[in-house]
Amino acid sequence: MATGGEKRAALLRQITEEGGFAFVASAEKAAAGDLRAAEAAREMAWEQLHSAPRAEVGAAWRDAYALACLHVAALRAADDRRAALRALDMGLIMGGGLLRAELDDAIATLIAGRGQDQGEAVPAGAGDVERWKEGIAGDRDLADVLKFLPVKSLSCKQIERRSCISLEAFIRDYFLCESPVILSGCIDHWPARTKWKDIKYLERIAGDRTIPVEVGKKYECTEWKQELITFSQFLERMWSSDSANLTYLAQHQLFDQIKELREDIVVPEYCFAGGGDLQSLSAWFGPHGTVTPLHHDLHHSLFAQVLGRNYFRLYPASLSVDLYPHTQTMLSNTSQVDLDNVNELEYPKMADLEFMDGILEEDDLWSRSCVLVGLGFNLCNY
Repeated sequence: MATGGEKRAALLRQITEEGGFAFVASAEKAAAGDLRAAEAAREMAWEQLHSAPRAEVGAAWRDAYALACLHVAALRAADDRRAALRALDMGLIMGGGLLRAELDDAIATLIAGRGQDQGEAVPAGAGDVERWKEGIAGDRDLADVLKFLPVKSLSCKQIERRSCISLEAFIRDYFLCESPVILSGCIDHWPARTKWKDIKYLERIAGDRTIPVEVGKKYECTEWKQELITFSQFLERMWSSDSANLTYLAQHQLFDQIKELREDIVVPEYCFAGGGDLQSLSAWFGPHGTVTPLHHDLHHSLFAQVLGRNYFRLYPASLSVDLYPHTQTMLSNTSQVDLDNVNELEYPKMADLEFMDGILEEDDLWSRSCVLVGLGFNLCNY
Protein backbone atom coordinates (compact mmCIF):
# COMPACT_ATOMS: atom_id res chain seq x y z
CA MET A 1 0.00 0.00 0.00
CA ALA A 2 1.34 3.44 -0.97
CA THR A 3 2.30 5.81 1.81
CA GLY A 4 0.90 9.34 2.08
CA GLY A 5 4.09 10.77 0.57
CA GLU A 6 4.00 8.33 -2.33
CA LYS A 7 0.35 9.16 -3.03
CA ARG A 8 1.10 12.87 -3.08
CA ALA A 9 4.11 12.40 -5.37
CA ALA A 10 2.11 10.27 -7.80
CA LEU A 11 -0.71 12.83 -7.77
CA LEU A 12 1.65 15.70 -8.60
CA ARG A 13 3.10 13.70 -11.48
CA GLN A 14 -0.39 13.12 -12.85
CA ILE A 15 -1.31 16.79 -12.51
CA THR A 16 1.91 17.69 -14.32
CA GLU A 17 0.96 15.32 -17.17
CA GLU A 18 -2.39 17.12 -17.38
CA GLY A 19 -0.66 20.48 -17.74
CA GLY A 20 -1.04 21.70 -14.17
CA PHE A 21 2.52 23.02 -13.89
CA ALA A 22 1.54 26.14 -11.91
CA PHE A 23 -0.42 24.06 -9.41
CA VAL A 24 2.50 21.67 -8.88
CA ALA A 25 4.95 24.53 -8.38
CA SER A 26 2.63 26.13 -5.78
CA ALA A 27 1.96 22.80 -4.07
CA GLU A 28 5.68 22.17 -3.67
CA LYS A 29 6.16 25.62 -2.12
CA ALA A 30 3.17 24.98 0.15
CA ALA A 31 4.73 21.74 1.34
CA ALA A 32 7.79 23.78 2.32
CA GLY A 33 5.67 26.12 4.46
CA ASP A 34 4.50 28.86 2.07
CA LEU A 35 0.91 29.77 3.02
CA ARG A 36 0.42 32.12 0.08
CA ALA A 37 1.42 29.34 -2.31
CA ALA A 38 -0.97 26.95 -0.55
CA GLU A 39 -3.85 29.40 -1.01
CA ALA A 40 -2.90 29.87 -4.66
CA ALA A 41 -2.83 26.11 -5.27
CA ARG A 42 -6.25 25.72 -3.67
CA GLU A 43 -7.67 28.49 -5.86
CA MET A 44 -6.24 26.90 -9.01
CA ALA A 45 -7.75 23.52 -8.13
CA TRP A 46 -11.06 25.20 -7.28
CA GLU A 47 -11.16 26.79 -10.73
CA GLN A 48 -10.53 23.41 -12.32
CA LEU A 49 -13.43 21.87 -10.35
CA HIS A 50 -15.75 24.50 -11.80
CA SER A 51 -14.40 24.48 -15.35
CA ALA A 52 -16.85 21.77 -16.46
CA PRO A 53 -19.88 19.80 -15.22
CA ARG A 54 -19.03 17.69 -12.18
CA ALA A 55 -19.07 14.39 -14.08
CA GLU A 56 -16.53 15.74 -16.57
CA VAL A 57 -13.97 16.97 -14.03
CA GLY A 58 -11.03 14.59 -13.76
CA ALA A 59 -10.53 12.72 -10.48
CA ALA A 60 -6.94 13.97 -10.26
CA TRP A 61 -8.06 17.57 -9.87
CA ARG A 62 -10.43 16.61 -7.06
CA ASP A 63 -7.52 14.96 -5.32
CA ALA A 64 -5.40 18.02 -6.06
CA TYR A 65 -7.99 20.21 -4.35
CA ALA A 66 -7.90 17.94 -1.28
CA LEU A 67 -4.10 18.17 -1.23
CA ALA A 68 -4.22 21.96 -1.34
CA CYS A 69 -6.76 21.99 1.49
CA LEU A 70 -4.43 19.83 3.59
CA HIS A 71 -1.58 22.28 2.99
CA VAL A 72 -3.75 25.30 3.90
CA ALA A 73 -5.02 23.62 7.06
CA ALA A 74 -1.55 22.59 8.20
CA LEU A 75 -0.30 26.17 7.83
CA ARG A 76 -3.41 27.73 9.41
CA ALA A 77 -3.86 25.37 12.37
CA ALA A 78 -1.53 27.19 14.76
CA ASP A 79 -3.18 30.63 14.55
CA ASP A 80 -6.67 30.05 13.13
CA ARG A 81 -8.12 26.67 14.01
CA ARG A 82 -11.53 27.53 12.56
CA ALA A 83 -10.07 28.41 9.14
CA ALA A 84 -8.05 25.20 9.20
CA LEU A 85 -11.14 23.14 10.00
CA ARG A 86 -13.10 24.78 7.20
CA ALA A 87 -10.31 24.00 4.76
CA LEU A 88 -10.34 20.34 5.77
CA ASP A 89 -14.13 20.13 5.53
CA MET A 90 -13.98 21.65 2.06
CA GLY A 91 -11.44 18.99 1.15
CA LEU A 92 -13.86 16.29 2.28
CA ILE A 93 -16.86 17.84 0.53
CA MET A 94 -15.26 18.82 -2.79
CA GLY A 95 -12.09 16.74 -2.94
CA GLY A 96 -11.46 13.24 -4.22
CA GLY A 97 -10.95 10.07 -2.21
CA LEU A 98 -7.18 9.62 -2.53
CA LEU A 99 -6.28 11.65 0.57
CA ARG A 100 -9.49 11.20 2.53
CA ALA A 101 -7.79 9.31 5.35
CA GLU A 102 -5.32 12.19 5.76
CA LEU A 103 -8.19 14.68 5.88
CA ASP A 104 -9.98 12.61 8.52
CA ASP A 105 -6.81 12.34 10.62
CA ALA A 106 -6.14 16.06 10.39
CA ILE A 107 -9.71 16.85 11.48
CA ALA A 108 -9.43 14.46 14.42
CA THR A 109 -6.22 16.19 15.52
CA LEU A 110 -7.82 19.64 15.32
CA ILE A 111 -10.91 18.55 17.21
CA ALA A 112 -8.83 16.92 19.93
CA GLY A 113 -7.22 20.29 20.62
CA ARG A 114 -10.20 22.56 20.14
CA GLY A 115 -10.85 22.91 23.88
CA GLN A 116 -7.97 25.40 23.87
CA ASP A 117 -9.35 27.27 20.88
CA GLN A 118 -11.01 30.61 21.50
CA GLY A 119 -12.79 30.46 18.17
CA GLU A 120 -15.21 27.65 18.89
CA ALA A 121 -18.87 27.80 17.90
CA VAL A 122 -20.94 30.07 20.12
CA PRO A 123 -23.07 27.90 22.42
CA ALA A 124 -26.82 27.95 21.86
CA GLY A 125 -28.61 30.49 24.04
CA ALA A 126 -31.61 29.79 26.24
CA GLY A 127 -33.98 31.09 23.54
CA ASP A 128 -32.58 28.75 20.92
CA VAL A 129 -32.84 25.82 23.32
CA GLU A 130 -36.53 26.51 23.93
CA ARG A 131 -37.30 27.04 20.25
CA TRP A 132 -35.53 23.78 19.46
CA LYS A 133 -37.64 21.92 22.01
CA GLU A 134 -40.83 23.49 20.68
CA GLY A 135 -39.85 22.72 17.09
CA ILE A 136 -39.28 19.01 17.61
CA ALA A 137 -42.41 18.68 19.76
CA GLY A 138 -44.75 20.67 17.51
CA ASP A 139 -47.45 19.77 14.97
CA ARG A 140 -48.78 16.86 17.00
CA ASP A 141 -52.44 17.41 16.08
CA LEU A 142 -53.34 15.68 12.81
CA ALA A 143 -55.97 18.30 11.92
CA ASP A 144 -53.29 20.99 12.04
CA VAL A 145 -50.91 18.85 10.03
CA LEU A 146 -53.43 18.43 7.20
CA LYS A 147 -53.58 22.21 6.74
CA PHE A 148 -50.01 22.16 5.46
CA LEU A 149 -50.22 19.07 3.21
CA PRO A 150 -51.17 18.83 -0.48
CA VAL A 151 -54.82 18.33 -1.45
CA LYS A 152 -56.18 14.78 -0.99
CA SER A 153 -53.45 13.87 1.49
CA LEU A 154 -54.25 10.81 3.64
CA SER A 155 -57.48 10.33 1.70
CA CYS A 156 -56.40 7.37 -0.47
CA LYS A 157 -54.54 4.18 0.34
CA GLN A 158 -52.07 4.72 3.16
CA ILE A 159 -48.66 3.08 3.39
CA GLU A 160 -48.89 -0.05 5.52
CA ARG A 161 -47.51 0.29 9.03
CA ARG A 162 -45.93 -2.60 10.94
CA SER A 163 -44.15 -2.96 14.24
CA CYS A 164 -40.50 -3.98 14.07
CA ILE A 165 -40.49 -7.22 12.05
CA SER A 166 -37.83 -9.80 11.26
CA LEU A 167 -35.50 -9.40 8.30
CA GLU A 168 -36.99 -12.53 6.77
CA ALA A 169 -40.51 -11.12 6.99
CA PHE A 170 -39.35 -7.81 5.55
CA ILE A 171 -37.73 -9.51 2.55
CA ARG A 172 -40.67 -11.85 1.95
CA ASP A 173 -43.56 -9.42 2.45
CA TYR A 174 -42.13 -6.13 1.17
CA PHE A 175 -38.66 -6.14 -0.42
CA LEU A 176 -39.29 -8.89 -2.98
CA CYS A 177 -42.78 -7.54 -3.67
CA GLU A 178 -41.40 -4.02 -4.07
CA SER A 179 -44.02 -2.73 -1.64
CA PRO A 180 -43.43 0.23 0.70
CA VAL A 181 -43.86 -0.16 4.45
CA ILE A 182 -43.44 1.94 7.58
CA LEU A 183 -41.72 0.05 10.40
CA SER A 184 -42.30 1.37 13.91
CA GLY A 185 -40.03 1.00 16.92
CA CYS A 186 -36.88 0.03 15.01
CA ILE A 187 -34.54 2.85 15.97
CA ASP A 188 -35.50 3.63 19.56
CA HIS A 189 -32.09 2.30 20.66
CA TRP A 190 -30.19 4.85 18.57
CA PRO A 191 -28.25 7.38 20.71
CA ALA A 192 -29.43 10.03 18.21
CA ARG A 193 -32.99 9.60 19.47
CA THR A 194 -32.02 11.32 22.73
CA LYS A 195 -28.80 13.18 21.97
CA TRP A 196 -30.17 15.15 19.00
CA LYS A 197 -32.96 16.57 21.12
CA ASP A 198 -30.25 18.66 22.79
CA ILE A 199 -29.23 21.54 20.51
CA LYS A 200 -26.23 22.22 22.73
CA TYR A 201 -24.95 18.73 21.93
CA LEU A 202 -25.25 19.37 18.19
CA GLU A 203 -23.50 22.72 18.56
CA ARG A 204 -20.67 21.14 20.52
CA ILE A 205 -20.18 18.21 18.15
CA ALA A 206 -20.76 19.88 14.78
CA GLY A 207 -21.11 23.64 15.27
CA ASP A 208 -17.86 24.67 13.56
CA ARG A 209 -18.10 22.12 10.74
CA THR A 210 -18.78 23.35 7.21
CA ILE A 211 -21.68 21.68 5.40
CA PRO A 212 -23.44 22.06 2.02
CA VAL A 213 -27.05 23.22 2.24
CA GLU A 214 -29.89 23.94 -0.14
CA VAL A 215 -31.63 27.32 0.10
CA GLY A 216 -35.21 27.60 -1.14
CA LYS A 217 -38.40 25.60 -0.69
CA LYS A 218 -37.74 23.14 -3.55
CA TYR A 219 -34.69 22.29 -5.64
CA GLU A 220 -36.63 22.86 -8.87
CA CYS A 221 -37.48 26.50 -8.05
CA THR A 222 -35.61 29.21 -9.97
CA GLU A 223 -34.54 30.95 -6.75
CA TRP A 224 -33.10 27.71 -5.30
CA LYS A 225 -29.36 27.73 -4.64
CA GLN A 226 -26.64 25.91 -2.73
CA GLU A 227 -24.37 27.34 -0.06
CA LEU A 228 -21.54 26.22 2.19
CA ILE A 229 -22.10 27.33 5.79
CA THR A 230 -21.23 26.10 9.28
CA PHE A 231 -23.58 23.80 11.11
CA SER A 232 -24.13 26.57 13.70
CA GLN A 233 -25.22 28.96 10.96
CA PHE A 234 -27.55 26.28 9.66
CA LEU A 235 -29.15 25.83 13.07
CA GLU A 236 -29.68 29.60 13.34
CA ARG A 237 -31.55 29.56 10.04
CA MET A 238 -33.94 26.95 11.38
CA TRP A 239 -35.93 29.77 13.00
CA SER A 240 -36.13 31.95 9.88
CA SER A 241 -39.65 32.87 8.75
CA ASP A 242 -38.35 33.92 5.33
CA SER A 243 -39.50 31.22 2.91
CA ALA A 244 -36.99 32.42 0.32
CA ASN A 245 -34.22 31.68 2.82
CA LEU A 246 -35.55 28.25 3.83
CA THR A 247 -32.42 26.18 4.41
CA TYR A 248 -32.22 22.40 4.12
CA LEU A 249 -29.38 19.93 4.53
CA ALA A 250 -30.40 17.30 2.00
CA GLN A 251 -28.88 14.06 0.73
CA HIS A 252 -25.46 14.84 2.14
CA GLN A 253 -23.13 12.13 3.42
CA LEU A 254 -22.93 13.90 6.77
CA PHE A 255 -22.00 10.79 8.73
CA ASP A 256 -18.90 10.18 6.61
CA GLN A 257 -17.88 13.77 7.23
CA ILE A 258 -18.68 14.12 10.96
CA LYS A 259 -17.71 10.85 12.60
CA GLU A 260 -19.16 11.76 16.00
CA LEU A 261 -22.67 11.93 14.52
CA ARG A 262 -22.11 8.58 12.79
CA GLU A 263 -21.65 7.04 16.25
CA ASP A 264 -25.19 8.15 17.13
CA ILE A 265 -26.89 5.91 14.57
CA VAL A 266 -26.92 2.21 13.68
CA VAL A 267 -27.44 0.90 10.14
CA PRO A 268 -30.59 -1.30 10.27
CA GLU A 269 -30.22 -4.87 9.08
CA TYR A 270 -33.01 -4.24 6.56
CA CYS A 271 -30.45 -2.27 4.50
CA PHE A 272 -28.82 -5.55 3.53
CA ALA A 273 -31.99 -7.24 2.31
CA GLY A 274 -30.73 -7.30 -1.27
CA GLY A 275 -27.47 -8.99 -0.34
CA GLY A 276 -25.32 -6.18 -1.77
CA ASP A 277 -23.40 -3.29 -0.28
CA LEU A 278 -24.91 -0.16 1.23
CA GLN A 279 -24.94 2.37 -1.62
CA SER A 280 -24.87 5.52 0.50
CA LEU A 281 -25.62 6.83 3.99
CA SER A 282 -27.04 10.34 3.77
CA ALA A 283 -28.74 12.88 6.01
CA TRP A 284 -31.76 15.13 5.56
CA PHE A 285 -32.05 17.84 8.18
CA GLY A 286 -34.41 20.75 7.85
CA PRO A 287 -37.16 22.97 9.22
CA HIS A 288 -40.91 22.82 8.79
CA GLY A 289 -42.02 23.41 5.22
CA THR A 290 -39.10 22.08 3.17
CA VAL A 291 -40.28 19.92 0.28
CA THR A 292 -38.67 17.32 -1.95
CA PRO A 293 -40.69 17.34 -5.21
CA LEU A 294 -42.08 14.20 -6.81
CA HIS A 295 -39.07 12.33 -8.11
CA HIS A 296 -37.72 8.89 -8.99
CA ASP A 297 -34.74 7.42 -7.12
CA LEU A 298 -32.12 5.05 -8.53
CA HIS A 299 -31.90 2.78 -5.48
CA HIS A 300 -34.13 1.17 -2.91
CA SER A 301 -34.28 3.44 0.12
CA LEU A 302 -34.66 3.08 3.88
CA PHE A 303 -35.51 6.37 5.59
CA ALA A 304 -35.20 6.76 9.37
CA GLN A 305 -37.14 9.54 11.13
CA VAL A 306 -35.03 10.48 14.14
CA LEU A 307 -36.95 13.59 15.24
CA GLY A 308 -39.99 15.43 13.94
CA ARG A 309 -42.42 14.22 11.28
CA ASN A 310 -42.34 13.75 7.54
CA TYR A 311 -45.11 13.26 4.99
CA PHE A 312 -44.51 10.99 1.98
CA ARG A 313 -46.61 10.39 -1.13
CA LEU A 314 -45.91 7.59 -3.60
CA TYR A 315 -47.07 6.90 -7.15
CA PRO A 316 -46.28 3.74 -9.17
CA ALA A 317 -43.41 4.30 -11.59
CA SER A 318 -45.70 2.96 -14.33
CA LEU A 319 -47.47 6.33 -14.09
CA SER A 320 -44.29 8.36 -14.59
CA VAL A 321 -45.40 9.81 -17.94
CA ASP A 322 -48.66 10.98 -16.35
CA LEU A 323 -46.64 12.80 -13.68
CA TYR A 324 -45.13 15.09 -16.34
CA PRO A 325 -41.37 14.70 -15.78
CA HIS A 326 -39.11 17.59 -16.72
CA THR A 327 -37.57 17.36 -20.16
CA GLN A 328 -34.18 18.78 -19.04
CA THR A 329 -31.59 16.10 -18.40
CA MET A 330 -30.71 17.39 -14.94
CA LEU A 331 -34.34 17.17 -13.75
CA SER A 332 -35.59 14.28 -15.87
CA ASN A 333 -36.28 12.23 -12.71
CA THR A 334 -38.47 15.01 -11.26
CA SER A 335 -42.12 15.88 -11.92
CA GLN A 336 -43.11 19.34 -13.11
CA VAL A 337 -46.30 19.20 -11.02
CA ASP A 338 -46.48 21.29 -7.86
CA LEU A 339 -48.73 19.27 -5.57
CA ASP A 340 -49.33 22.33 -3.40
CA ASN A 341 -50.98 24.03 -6.35
CA VAL A 342 -51.86 21.60 -9.14
CA ASN A 343 -52.73 23.28 -12.43
CA GLU A 344 -55.24 20.75 -13.80
CA LEU A 345 -55.52 22.58 -17.12
CA GLU A 346 -51.80 22.20 -17.72
CA TYR A 347 -51.53 18.75 -16.10
CA PRO A 348 -54.95 17.13 -16.60
CA LYS A 349 -53.79 13.53 -16.08
CA MET A 350 -52.88 14.27 -12.45
CA ALA A 351 -56.47 14.70 -11.31
CA ASP A 352 -57.43 11.04 -11.02
CA LEU A 353 -54.11 9.34 -10.37
CA GLU A 354 -54.13 6.99 -7.41
CA PHE A 355 -51.34 7.16 -4.86
CA MET A 356 -50.47 5.96 -1.40
CA ASP A 357 -49.11 8.13 1.38
CA GLY A 358 -48.31 8.31 5.06
CA ILE A 359 -46.70 10.28 7.85
CA LEU A 360 -43.45 9.15 9.42
CA GLU A 361 -43.33 9.75 13.15
CA GLU A 362 -40.26 9.78 15.34
CA ASP A 363 -38.69 6.32 15.61
CA ASP A 364 -40.16 5.14 12.29
CA LEU A 365 -38.34 3.50 9.40
CA TRP A 366 -39.78 3.76 5.90
CA SER A 367 -38.79 1.37 3.13
CA ARG A 368 -39.52 2.30 -0.46
CA SER A 369 -38.69 0.68 -3.77
CA CYS A 370 -36.96 2.47 -6.63
CA VAL A 371 -39.97 1.52 -8.79
CA LEU A 372 -42.06 4.14 -6.99
CA VAL A 373 -42.15 7.90 -7.55
CA GLY A 374 -42.24 9.85 -4.31
CA LEU A 375 -42.64 13.24 -2.69
CA GLY A 376 -41.39 14.25 0.74
CA PHE A 377 -42.87 17.11 2.77
CA ASN A 378 -41.20 18.10 6.03
CA LEU A 379 -43.55 18.79 8.90
CA CYS A 380 -40.47 19.01 11.09
CA ASN A 381 -37.62 16.82 9.94
CA TYR A 382 -34.33 15.95 11.68
